[in-house]
Amino acid sequence: MAQTQTHDIPLIAVIGGGPAGLMAAETLLNAGLRVALYERMPSVGRKFLMAGKSGLNLTHSEVQASFVARYGEAMPWLRPILESFGPQAVRDWAGGLGVDTFIGSSGRVFPTEMKAAPLLRAWVRRLRGQGAVFHMRHRWTGWDSAGALLFETPAGELSVRPAATVLALGGGSWPQLGSDAAWMDILAGKGVPCAALRPSNCGFDIAWSEHFRSRFAGHPVKPVSLGFEGRSLRGEFVITETGIEGSGVYAHSAALVATLDRGEPAALTLDLAPDTSLDRLTEQLRRPRGSQSMSNHLRKVAGIEGVKAGLLREYLPAEAWAAPDELARAIKALSLPVQAPRPIAEAISTSGGISQPALAETLMLKDMAGYFCAGEMLDWDAPTGGYLLTACLALGKAAGQAAADWAAANRE
Repeated sequence: MAQTQTHDIPLIAVIGGGPAGLMAAETLLNAGLRVALYERMPSVGRKFLMAGKSGLNLTHSEVQASFVARYGEAMPWLRPILESFGPQAVRDWAGGLGVDTFIGSSGRVFPTEMKAAPLLRAWVRRLRGQGAVFHMRHRWTGWDSAGALLFETPAGELSVRPAATVLALGGGSWPQLGSDAAWMDILAGKGVPCAALRPSNCGFDIAWSEHFRSRFAGHPVKPVSLGFEGRSLRGEFVITETGIEGSGVYAHSAALVATLDRGEPAALTLDLAPDTSLDRLTEQLRRPRGSQSMSNHLRKVAGIEGVKAGLLREYLPAEAWAAPDELARAIKALSLPVQAPRPIAEAISTSGGISQPALAETLMLKDMAGYFCAGEMLDWDAPTGGYLLTACLALGKAAGQAAADWAAANRE
């Protein structure tokens, strides 16, 4: 029986060495194809490693219906992809790399060691063992005159003509780690419709007074509930030199950005005493304070001190401090006006990118046969908490499988 020669196996190019690209490469290799992965940075997974510095949040353990709802407007087309490779599949996949996981108190799923580096090392080692060829410092610049992929490399320009291509070049956040969104101009030149990139899971500028900024920049605000457009979530955030950031803010960032993009004012509503009802708080503040300062009175009867007291002083007129009912209402619903999102380069992720109507259900570009897209290049959004990474992995797997199927169907 004749053996299959290596050159008879189609070569698939994967451009981008983040989670989506690596998962696409793995899926293609499992389908028996040759894979060449191209990455503009000296190593793969740089943003993945950065995201895991404080504990790699792989996915989330909530029920599937709640999980897929986190993807908002993109849920209808993302649902089948996430159902094919969802939270449990992510945990099983990590386990296959020798990385055990656990569910934290918030429902988030982490590696037992909490770190990203061991998982990435095991993943790359397995991919190399399966035959993946990694080409580092290869920046994709488009196509040459014959229609071959064109790369800038340390050795000069390189042209490659694969059987199919998976594009997984990331969004526009953290460009120093590789995702600079230069691909948008390349694809726009081919007529691929793309929505403008916008910061997501980002901080916001606030016009702090110099007194408040100098005293409280770097201070966390917790516990607190943050509300916007009728949706209130318990969380925490951090005061920065320019405004606010943190998980509690990121949960509302998409809605805040959309409101500001429309030119409308936006303000978060803070509940600085989320464990105390308004009636109870009002009763506590009405108690005579005698010779105590208002600061001591607030601290003793309501637990409001430090940065929380500073926020109240930043936004309440002096006369409100002598009115217990008004002060209680402010503690339970302090309006915090935001001015603008921080720049895309500082955001955890971006929304926008390749518009969903430009893609077939297989994630192939409708007007560019053989080109499949995955990850943050596509126009979808999700909060932090494991949702971003799970979707990137699921999209990489779906695009890789679709590229493998397409290459098989179009093999000469």
